[in-house]
Amino acid sequence: MTSPPGRRLLRRSLSASLSLALAAVGTAAAVVMAGAPSAQAAGVPAPSPVGIPGRGATVPFTEQEAEYAATNGALIGPDRLYGSLPSEASGRQAVTLDSAGEYVEFTLTAPANAMTFRYSLPDNSAGTGRDASIDVRVNGSSLKSVPVTSKYGWYYGGYPFNNNPGDTNPHHFYDETRTMFGSTLAAGTKVRLQVTSTAASPSFTIDLADFEQVGAPVGKPSGALDVVGDFGADPTGNTDSTAKFQAAVGAGRTQGKEVYIPQGTFQVNDHIVVDKVTLRGAGPWYSVLTGRHPTDRSKAVGVYGKYAAQGGSSNVTLKDFAIIGDIRERVDNDQVNAIGGAMSNSVVDNVWMQHTKCGAWMDGPMDNFTIRNSRILDQTADGVNFHYGVTNSTVTNTFVRNTGDDGLAMWAENIPNVKNKFTFNTVILPILANNIVTYGGKDITISDNVMSDTITNGGGLHIANRYPGVNSGQGTAVSGTHTAARNTLIRTGNNDFNWRFGVGAIWFSGLNEPISNATINITDSEILDSSYAAIHLIEGASNGLHFDNIKIDGAGTYALQIQSPGTASFNKVVATHIAQSNPIHNCVGSGFQITQGTGNSGWYANPPACTGVWPDPVWTNGGVPGSGGPTDPPDPTDPPDPTDPPEETGNLAQGRTVTETSHVDVYGAANAVDGNANSYWESRNNAFPQSVTVDLGAAKAVKRLVLKLPPAAAWATRTQTVGVTGSTDNSTYNSLKASAGYTFNPSSGNTATITLPGTSTRYVRLTFTGNTGWPAAQLSELEAYTS
Repeated sequence: MTSPPGRRLLRRSLSASLSLALAAVGTAAAVVMAGAPSAQAAGVPAPSPVGIPGRGATVPFTEQEAEYAATNGALIGPDRLYGSLPSEASGRQAVTLDSAGEYVEFTLTAPANAMTFRYSLPDNSAGTGRDASIDVRVNGSSLKSVPVTSKYGWYYGGYPFNNNPGDTNPHHFYDETRTMFGSTLAAGTKVRLQVTSTAASPSFTIDLADFEQVGAPVGKPSGALDVVGDFGADPTGNTDSTAKFQAAVGAGRTQGKEVYIPQGTFQVNDHIVVDKVTLRGAGPWYSVLTGRHPTDRSKAVGVYGKYAAQGGSSNVTLKDFAIIGDIRERVDNDQVNAIGGAMSNSVVDNVWMQHTKCGAWMDGPMDNFTIRNSRILDQTADGVNFHYGVTNSTVTNTFVRNTGDDGLAMWAENIPNVKNKFTFNTVILPILANNIVTYGGKDITISDNVMSDTITNGGGLHIANRYPGVNSGQGTAVSGTHTAARNTLIRTGNNDFNWRFGVGAIWFSGLNEPISNATINITDSEILDSSYAAIHLIEGASNGLHFDNIKIDGAGTYALQIQSPGTASFNKVVATHIAQSNPIHNCVGSGFQITQGTGNSGWYANPPACTGVWPDPVWTNGGVPGSGGPTDPPDPTDPPDPTDPPEETGNLAQGRTVTETSHVDVYGAANAVDGNANSYWESRNNAFPQSVTVDLGAAKAVKRLVLKLPPAAAWATRTQTVGVTGSTDNSTYNSLKASAGYTFNPSSGNTATITLPGTSTRYVRLTFTGNTGWPAAQLSELEAYTS
């Protein structure tokens, strides 16, 4: 079975001292709550992503946040700073208990016989996690002690991360566990999570609890094969039942019978490969598959279709059971996902997926696959990824929380993804990247979802020509009609530690090539309490965007953050509580064309801001900026007649259209104008001369160029030979600076400055004829200034 390729080479940089501090006390920005035992945590009101009428997954539980419950612990947050403990909590707030007798107490609003709670324990010094327990008390009396652990959390360093607490960038702090009460508790019952000892863990941070009424076990269907009674699988989990399950599903296919998993916890240490069979359990609280190979850590529990190269699988139904793995690290090439392979004309229904690498990583080509009514929790990578030519497939009515990468993703690498849908899902707290994304794809629908609490390096909804294999030459780029309707986004978008500026709640990228052959309709949606911008364009160009009936309420920086050219229409787009007094940041000028319809207010300004400096966000709660934040901009009327623009003082090249003579791999010329010194353009090797040309959008009196290479020390000192020419029409080019050698030294920032005479020019071309450090042209940033 072929493993998927590695992904997302990202850099991080937080100090090891922060890691040690968090591991020692398990809290950040704590506010101690004094007073009587029935004190309330008094968290700041923040919109909940659960239970929004008509949006997101219809879930069988009632959620309660710890910060609004009774407690004598310490409220932490609200805080969205990556690396802080509250930043990964739902609503960016939680409660820390660090002494025996401290508790969080919830009052049931509906009958319940089971609870799932989300929590964080500090890591141990070895990075292997610690085990502890916390008491569940009902109306003051002890019911049971529930095991908790940090072995599935706490990752460090750069992508794909490690388990070394001495490294930088601690994150992925929280985990979840579930327990049944043994009886149904009535509404009004008080359920308490209480610390009895801090010997095993110095602190216990409680984020939330989900209470539900779990139905009785589902019995064996008539005529079904039984993995225990007929094949000898071990429901105690003491012995490996992988071969027993494989024999059962093989017989089920041959005999045309369903295969039933009765109550039990089954040790499964490798894939169960299914084809033309139904595998059904007694319910996800009763039938549990778990396990990992004792010596080969690349093998673990999973239910897989055959890979496409082996013919794929079809007509599979997986229903009413749980896959709860034991994955504690991220190794991208390991096939340790809950569900995988290729399954056409197949359904996954009411399956609980937890503690695997991905919930479902589906490698096509495959067609007509559905995941529905399921839960995907606590993954080290994506919740779902439709990869390599998945078509006519759907994820619907599924609840996703605490993934280690994109929550729900489609990635059309080399083979088109067509007519897929993500609908009526709730996607919360992806620890890295986006809540929902499509990388390429044709005729995609992303509608009726709720997305909340993005952590870093991503936004809530992302549509992009990004990542390898996404391009129009292979038919994999964004094309056709993309529909994103009736979505609600809450506290989405956040800072990107590569770019060092904010990513918008809804964002678009043309990194591999401009988005130019698609109609993208964003309609009837709410963008609430965004951490940075509400709408964001970056890299290449994004065209054919249409926003209709959009409510923007609360944005940490701008309503629109425009860093690349594009075209967009706006109709009935209303923005309030935008932190910056000018609601648009746009340094591409007329390269971004706005068509205004009727009913717009709060987001338009002419001229827009172009400061060259990214403002600190003003984080809001419930759409109301914190103290000291700017007031709303006045509602605009019809745009005024244009006047002469003020002199431009920022980097004229950032986000502009750029072309090149060649590039290798993913190192395209757009990297040279993306504002990120860690990404770079590299030409074809051993093929000088090579050039890169940026279109400034209009003729400018350019007096200075700053050329950059990545600042990391790994980039040894080198001298590149570069000449500069300019043009007003992209046809006739004149010399602006004769070819000369420019030295790039990491110890002095790895930059070089070229002074120019100030000749008016629209197109600036750098021609490289030599490089002492590598046989190709290399450039991470081309910056152009009029001063």
